This record gives sequence, C-alpha cells and structure tokens, in this order.
Amino acid sequence: MELGLNNKVALVAASSRGLGRAVAEELAIEGANLILCARDAGPLHETAEAIRGSTGVRVLSVAADVSLPGDVRRVVDSALSEFSRIDILVTNAGGPPAGRFEFLSEADWMSAVRLTLFSVVELVRGVLPSMKEQKWGRILNITSIAVKQPVDNLMLSNSLRSAVTGFARTLANEVAADGITVNNILPGYTRTERVEELARMMAEKEEISAADFKSSWENQIPLRRLGEPREFAALAAFLVSERASYITGTSIQVDGGWIRSLL
Repeated sequence: MELGLNNKVALVAASSRGLGRAVAEELAIEGANLILCARDAGPLHETAEAIRGSTGVRVLSVAADVSLPGDVRRVVDSALSEFSRIDILVTNAGGPPAGRFEFLSEADWMSAVRLTLFSVVELVRGVLPSMKEQKWGRILNITSIAVKQPVDNLMLSNSLRSAVTGFARTLANEVAADGITVNNILPGYTRTERVEELARMMAEKEEISAADFKSSWENQIPLRRLGEPREFAALAAFLVSERASYITGTSIQVDGGWIRSLL
C-alpha cells in the first residue's frame, strides 16, 4: 500500500529507543524525513545515524527533555529551520513511575504532569501553526492501553494518559477543518526496554523472576505473547499517512486482544 509519506517531515519524540525508534524507522522506510529527539544525546545520535544509513532519508537529531517547555521550543525551532515545515507529529515520552496513590507525593504528580501531559500540549503548540498554514497535518499520540483498561499500580500513567486522550479528542474537532487529524495509539505489552524494566521492578516486589512475571502478562493476552515494536509501528505509519485522511479523534490499541471491552 502506498502511504503517501515520501518526503513528508515527521517529528518523533522520545525516539532513541523502544516504540519511538520503531515508529521513526517505519516512517523512514516509507520515505519520510525525520526530526528525532530524546534526552540522552549518545543513543539518539546513534539512532539517527543508523536510520540515515539504512534508508537515505534526512534525519535531524536534537537532544532534549520534552518535559521542559524550553527544550520543546528548541526542537520545534530546529526542525523548522532545517525543513521549513512539520507535517507529522508523533508525541511520546517515557512513562511516569509506577506506584499506588498513597505512596505518590505532590512532586511525583507534578513531574508526571510535565512529562506525560504538558509535553504533548507544548509539542502540539509548536507544530500546529505550520500544519494550519499548509492545511495538512497528522498528530499521533503514543499513550497506553491503560486509558481503556487501567493497569494496577500505575496511578500516574492511568490518570495522565487519560488526560492526553481528552485533550486529543477535543483538539481533533478544533483542527479538522484545517486538514489535520489527531489520533491516539495505545501500546499494549510490547517487547521494549521500558517493559523489561517494569517487569523487573514488579517481579522484585512479588519476589519472583522477571521471566515468570512476563509470563503472567502473556497469559492475559489472547495471542499469548508480547507485541513487537515493528507491529506497533506499522499502525502508527498508517495513521499518519495520506491514506488515513478520514480517521480522526480515535484511540486504537495494539495489544494482542488484552483489552476486554467492546470499544
């Protein structure tokens, strides 16, 4: 299927590893030029070089912390200086810490708000003028299955990724007439560094091995396995493509059937 992404310009946040990197690689395979950002400059630049070398697309990498509005503005300004426009925004950030409500401080909440919610708001604020000017744009937020079926012990993620969903659904209506779509993509348990770290942490609390803990996840999934980043990235690439021009305001899970609800 021709997705119409050749020579589009895509900003993918938190893209040095995991799902962000998988999405960036998939967009590059489809011919999109990239702006990548992540906090750690070393792995970020390595990822940029690898994608540039394997696909031949233009890749700009900017080390930045998306929880800091100044860093977000610097990423957007760098992108516009290099490419003059941003066609596609994929928001993404590392998940906030796990924990039950009674053990989370005000500082924990404020840090999570900046990372999970405000990073999306500021990235959208930065790219929207360019998209409105050209009457075309795609905004895709990487959230979590937790917005449809909360996950135990993830109070911060359950709460704030749901806030992103509300923001995105409202924004979708506001910008639809400008040819801009806004959607959310919900990763389930996927074989990434973040999930491996979470499994180790949860396993320690339950005093079992990380492998046994991951098996407990797999037993909850009808497909009986964790997802692969490339499987997630395939849907992401479609949702930001020309072919998905009539899909907006949606939240679609990639979870192997884990969510049990009808919708």
